[in-house]
Amino acid sequence: MSVAETIREKLTAAFAPLKLEVVDQSHLHAGHAGARPEGETHFRVRIISEAFAGLSRVETQRAVNKALADEIAGPVHALAIDARPPEEG
Repeated sequence: MSVAETIREKLTAAFAPLKLEVVDQSHLHAGHAGARPEGETHFRVRIISEAFAGLSRVETQRAVNKALADEIAGPVHALAIDARPPEEG
């Protein structure tokens, strides 16, 4: 399973999102620190979920980071997160 698929699977299980986009942006970081030739190191995630209702922006970021802790500790070098409740989506 690719890193992107793992991210998608974990975020779906943790937050039952109404909308989820996982974009591999590794090609934009070729040659930078943390980049690997095979990619799958730099991602942008946009997630809209009821689970984020009432949470601050920092709390939503922490929740996503916690759900993806293994990936962040391993193959993922950078993760841009846009996490919102539906009313802010």
